[in-house]
Amino acid sequence: MGKKYVYDFSEGSMDMKPLLGGKGANLCEMTKLGIPVPSGFVISTEACIAFGKAGNEFPDGLQEEVAEHLAGLEERTGKSLGDPDNPLLVSVRSGAMFSMPGMMDTVLNLGLNNDSVLGLAAMTGDERFAFDAYRRFIQMFGKVVKEVDGQMFEDAITARREKAGVQFDNELSATDLKQLVSEFKKILRDETGESFPEDPPVQLEMAIKAVFQSWGNPRAVTYRRHYNISDDLGTAVNVQQMVFGNMGDDSGTGVAFTRNPSTGDKEIFGDYLINAQGEDVVAGIRKTRKLSEMGEDMPQVFEELIGVMQKLEQHYRDMEDIEFTIEKGKLYMLQTRDGKRTAAAAVKIAVDMVEEGLITREEAVAKVDPAQLDQLMHPMIDPKADYKQIATGLNASPGAAVGKAVFDADTAAEQGKNGEAVILVRWETSPDDIHGLIESEGVLTSHGGMTSHAAVVARGMGKPAVCGADQINIDEKERRFTVDGNVVKEGDILSIDGTTGKVIMGAVDLVPPLINENFQAIVAWADGIRTLGVRTNADTPEDSSKAREFGAEGIGLCRTEHMFMAEARLPIVRKMIMSESADDRAEALEKLLPMQQEDFEGIFEAMHGLPVTIRLLDPPLHEFLPDYAEVLVDLERLKLSGGSREDIEEKEGIAARVRSLREMNPMLGTRGCRLGIQWPEIYEMQVRAIMQAAVAINARRGDAPLVEIMIPLVAFAEELRILRELTVRTCDAVLADAGVGIDYLVGTMIELPRAALTADEISEYADFFSFGTNDLTQTTLGFSRDDAEGKFLTYYLEEGIIRQNPFETIDVDGVGKLVETAVKLSRGKKSDIKLGVCGEHGGEAESVKFCHGIGLDYVSCSPYRVPIASLAAAQAVLEEKKMVYSNV
Repeated sequence: MGKKYVYDFSEGSMDMKPLLGGKGANLCEMTKLGIPVPSGFVISTEACIAFGKAGNEFPDGLQEEVAEHLAGLEERTGKSLGDPDNPLLVSVRSGAMFSMPGMMDTVLNLGLNNDSVLGLAAMTGDERFAFDAYRRFIQMFGKVVKEVDGQMFEDAITARREKAGVQFDNELSATDLKQLVSEFKKILRDETGESFPEDPPVQLEMAIKAVFQSWGNPRAVTYRRHYNISDDLGTAVNVQQMVFGNMGDDSGTGVAFTRNPSTGDKEIFGDYLINAQGEDVVAGIRKTRKLSEMGEDMPQVFEELIGVMQKLEQHYRDMEDIEFTIEKGKLYMLQTRDGKRTAAAAVKIAVDMVEEGLITREEAVAKVDPAQLDQLMHPMIDPKADYKQIATGLNASPGAAVGKAVFDADTAAEQGKNGEAVILVRWETSPDDIHGLIESEGVLTSHGGMTSHAAVVARGMGKPAVCGADQINIDEKERRFTVDGNVVKEGDILSIDGTTGKVIMGAVDLVPPLINENFQAIVAWADGIRTLGVRTNADTPEDSSKAREFGAEGIGLCRTEHMFMAEARLPIVRKMIMSESADDRAEALEKLLPMQQEDFEGIFEAMHGLPVTIRLLDPPLHEFLPDYAEVLVDLERLKLSGGSREDIEEKEGIAARVRSLREMNPMLGTRGCRLGIQWPEIYEMQVRAIMQAAVAINARRGDAPLVEIMIPLVAFAEELRILRELTVRTCDAVLADAGVGIDYLVGTMIELPRAALTADEISEYADFFSFGTNDLTQTTLGFSRDDAEGKFLTYYLEEGIIRQNPFETIDVDGVGKLVETAVKLSRGKKSDIKLGVCGEHGGEAESVKFCHGIGLDYVSCSPYRVPIASLAAAQAVLEEKKMVYSNV
């Protein structure tokens, strides 16, 4: 017995998604549940992987297995592939482990040829239906398998409609469709140099190979990169008996959700069409009807469908996205999967299902993607704003967006990557537009329903979408659209509101959304599960208060340099830097001290009762001085305009000081602790301000703040020893003068590889470490973030050299290994040392889970990412429990 690659629907289950893909595993599961599913079999993801390794050829034994299972399908259905009298037609559809809607390929009506189409016509008594199925098959086969430009077929259909004097495809006669079959075959032959294959087994082999190959198509690769799905998983292929929704008014097709995927409301939601095939619904070719109206057309089938929807939701314990077809009054389920949903819907559904007793709180927390909480913080249109609404479409994906109108995905991708806000405007999007959708602020389409490609993909990405705004007339050649006398050209500013479906001319004011009780419930449940602390990075009382509202348990990073940049302070800071003597420098620092103290008092007040980690001055001094080139220009201007000797000498002094402080690579120059060691009076002033603020708060409130003072950029234990001694001496002097006792901690930021590798030595002088993973990533990889992200890093990601941007998600194998090493070394020397992360990674879900896994005490992130970090930390606990359980 060779390796098994093919499984009948009766052999699989929902637990086999890695092997059978999501679609195949769920078809097997529905078959087990006794739900009406057309018979078929699944070719595994392992076959896809083996196919790729074999140079896009079937691995040994696969051809025979497919033939064996096809024979079983023929026996079960009583039909045969290619039989001229009783033909079996099949669909060949992709189905990866993770849902990738529309990203890979499908071929329908496979098995038709010049003989079997006549058999299908005789068997159904409907010649028009048979030739409609045939032309659809050739069209799909040509586009998917032979890679012929699909627009060529669409143009032929348009020309045929015009010649026949009809508006819609379903109005074409059998004669028209026969002529289209001939035209399509000619297009295929002219474009490929090969005739359409009349042998159904050959058709099947070619279609299976094409679906396997679609795993590597550009849109699928782009989608996987965006959602961080591995390229190594492969796709399964589902071969399934065709059922037809286009056999008359007692037939139809549709897409149903067990709850509203936009709002999360428990209501009937979806689209359907009478006398149509599935692609007609999702492609926006015909105007769909709301699923709730189906009870009027087919009451008995509608009742059965509602029962199946309820059964599936109860079984999967999630909102299901279902595809169905009705053939001659009989209902068939073609797919079920956990439905894509907006962030608001995800949170509401999770909370509602807990209240309904369908899932536990832990399961609710596990179901919400941390990134979806981020989406809930997207802006909405200001209710007080005045604006000009020019059209209305379907509110397909909530949130508001403002940007330049662009009319193709390539332009959207290019401008979006360059930092421009764009709205992608299309007649309807297709899977090939995925790269443009990713880079757009939102999407507007003139066709398509709530389950169209644009709607589903935008909801999954958390981007605003208005679909089916059929009042707008898009002219792609002229790159503009018109509506009621209004013209919007490419580059014009446009606003859309995916919550209401409004299309607005020009920019409109946006406001942040309110956080509702469902959001708060999920975060509260997450807080009750997680063991990892979550702090915030905040430099002002306002940011501190906002973070506390979101549940921050303290400040993990307060950057003092931002306080020096204030307009009133910068002249004093510059005077301090320009000072030639220690006395002059001390005079400037004395003026800065009360300002710094005021800053710290405000932050301590906002974070009362919670720890506050304050990083002493980090950036090089030249950042507080004017640009050297600008100083030289000003100096030359003074000389040419007859400026006074005093002014010229002052400007020459500034130029000389800036020149003396300039460095070729300031990021690795005189900054952080190096600055504090050379000019200790700067750090001494800051420490005095911190402790005097703590004393003042203690006097006002009756209890002291929890102060943590952090020395940046330490590479050697001796650096920290020197600056710890300065810090302790200064703190103790302030406390002695005030006659109070306040506990405080002194620690350092680990942001250099040497510091991580010698963490045991450095820990001797540290009460805590905070890993500054932004700079640690730069110094470990040798990447300058400012240069890398806009240049070669993009190429590295596109070429698969690296899978993720290391500045967004921690580089576990490199930077992560250094952090883990430092954790082991420091805890081996000092078991009670406090360890945290304060880089941007502290608010990214996968990085947070890594931090939990290596045993850090907390992560720290920007205020608006605190809920994301909390949810990710809770999910890390749940995933850990699941792993333990699975290994028992």
